[in-house]
Amino acid sequence: METFRRCILAVLLILPSLLFAGEAININTADKETLMLITGIGERRADAIIAYRDQHGPFKSIDQLAEIKGVGQILVEKNRDSLVVKE
Repeated sequence: METFRRCILAVLLILPSLLFAGEAININTADKETLMLITGIGERRADAIIAYRDQHGPFKSIDQLAEIKGVGQILVEKNRDSLVVKE
């Protein structure tokens, strides 16, 4: 039974990644839950991204994410291929 539980938990943890595999996340329109699918983005950073977007308007480039406290250039580079900026 324990093995079954672990398998179910593993599937539930990987499922969001599989659903969005191959789809880039638009940082201008993504909601909090979608932003949290980005590697290294948790609840606080997702909130910070949305707050930045609300205050400064839509992102013009992915590099602007590095201006958000707690995000940084390393995290941007790690995720660059899975992010897009569209209106």
